[in-house]
Amino acid sequence: MKRHSHSLFLVTGTLLLGLSAHAEEFTGKVVGVSDGDTIKVLRAGKQVRVRLSGIDCPEKRQAFGKRAKRFTSDLVFAKTVTVKVTDIDRYKRIVGEVILKDGTNLNHALVRAGLAWWYQRYAPGDRELERLEKSARENKRGLWADPDPLPPWEFRKRRRKR
Repeated sequence: MKRHSHSLFLVTGTLLLGLSAHAEEFTGKVVGVSDGDTIKVLRAGKQVRVRLSGIDCPEKRQAFGKRAKRFTSDLVFAKTVTVKVTDIDRYKRIVGEVILKDGTNLNHALVRAGLAWWYQRYAPGDRELERLEKSARENKRGLWADPDPLPPWEFRKRRRKR
């Protein structure tokens, strides 16, 4: 019986550790906007880069890239937001959802406005992002006004080949 309860403790402890890493959130002031899907937030007095989870905005040199950055800046710059952390990416950025004081989800707002793709590769089961992108496409909002918009991951791949 001792072995079983010890195993159960290890499994439960591991699950709780995994959940706590993904359930973390913090609140801070937005002090910079790098592009549509990356911002800088003050966390415990230090700037941290936050990459919006589940979405991918056009790059700055792509159509709608500057508009996506301006949209993000207009919504969150110099405002206090809550970041719901989901991961840390390979560039050591915090990845998460950004929520404004009024409850607006920045990730969702960008997709709703047609200024970001639902990044299925990193958020395959996110039905809300899927629904918002479908609506933006159908209504030809933002980048979906273009008959054949180039996803940013394809844009980056083409640039790397050069």
